[in-house]
Amino acid sequence: MARRVVIIGGGFGGLATARALRKEPVEITLIDRRNHHLFQPLLYQVATAGLAPTDIAEPIRGILAKQRNATVRLAEAEAIDREGKAVVLSDGDRVPYDTLVVAAGAGPSYFGHPEWQRHAPALKTIGDALDIRRRVLEAFEEAEWADDPDVRSALLTFVVVGAGPTGVELAGALAEIAFHTLRRDFRRFDPAQAKVILVEGTDAVLPPYPETLQKSARRQLESLGVEVRLGARVEEVDGEGVTIGGERIPARTVLWAAGVQGAEVGGSLDVPLTRTGQVVVEPDLSIPGHRDVFVIGDLAHVEQPDGSVVPGVAQGALQMGTFVGQCLKDDRAGRPRGSFRYWDKGNMATIGRRRAVMDAMGIRLSGLLAWLAWVVVHLVFLVTYRNRLLVFTKWAWAWVTFERASRLIWQGEPGHHGAEETKGSISRRSAS
Repeated sequence: MARRVVIIGGGFGGLATARALRKEPVEITLIDRRNHHLFQPLLYQVATAGLAPTDIAEPIRGILAKQRNATVRLAEAEAIDREGKAVVLSDGDRVPYDTLVVAAGAGPSYFGHPEWQRHAPALKTIGDALDIRRRVLEAFEEAEWADDPDVRSALLTFVVVGAGPTGVELAGALAEIAFHTLRRDFRRFDPAQAKVILVEGTDAVLPPYPETLQKSARRQLESLGVEVRLGARVEEVDGEGVTIGGERIPARTVLWAAGVQGAEVGGSLDVPLTRTGQVVVEPDLSIPGHRDVFVIGDLAHVEQPDGSVVPGVAQGALQMGTFVGQCLKDDRAGRPRGSFRYWDKGNMATIGRRRAVMDAMGIRLSGLLAWLAWVVVHLVFLVTYRNRLLVFTKWAWAWVTFERASRLIWQGEPGHHGAEETKGSISRRSAS
């Protein structure tokens, strides 16, 4: 009987593992609570009306259709029974495994204030992105007919909490919407009256980046009209605004891009976790005492020999998935497993049209050249040629016209995130 390999999560790490085993004599079952793989680095563009959900997502079954040893199961992983060697699904069913790969990702962390989630949505799923898009576009619609100047000001104030890549990209896109895309759409007010505020608790934009790029990113944001507030801690969030450092900012739209929490399914492994819910793994990415269970992607806390921790980005998850595949090949061949070594290919973040920063393999760029590099890299990493063609076409049109192709207000249920998003197999921005 072929070895049963169960993978929880159809994000970057989960798919990389499945593909690494495509020629191996194993039976792969990939479990995900959604039927699609999401290219989360571009999710902010769905939230800000630049792209449609189908431009950055593909059915997992379609991606693995030609891989005969892989089966997809649409289900939510509720817990892991290590002793019984089975994944327990939310419907009570059990999926037995010989080898388990947990790539369930992470959801947002509100730092002990889960009640803020209702008023400050995070950006983790397509549902979240459509909810944010609805909030942003409805704010402009309501401002058109608001006679009270204070109400209109609150409607036109957008606060983004967290100045990591997601926060920076959201803030830049919101500024472009207000100051360019919608400039001719309304008659009773000027969309340029909008205010976009980016709030960061540390003393720098894009904290992991070199100081020169941090300063460049801030200058580029401010050139777009974004107000950047550093060293500012959020004290309260409600439906009317946000309190920062004792100052009350009336704002009807607050977006959360600060902090992550590991998927809850990781807690059922009964192994050490970090304060953010990540699973502390061995050098071969297995959990302590169980060589048949691997944890990869955002859910894994992986320390390198120099003391650094592998960041929660797509390239890390992809490398981990490929590494786990090699470990299983080594096991079958009777070879000792290696230790995971992360190859940092660099980081980049886009700030807006012709604005970006890049720190990759000793090359540091900002502005137009960094933006062009960002475009090429993200097109290459999209899963299918169809996605690449759609995204390239829309970006080219936006470059010429400043138009955003997907400015439809979604009237469905808001996206679910937070506690629900971290229960089982979820697709995360960078590394699930």
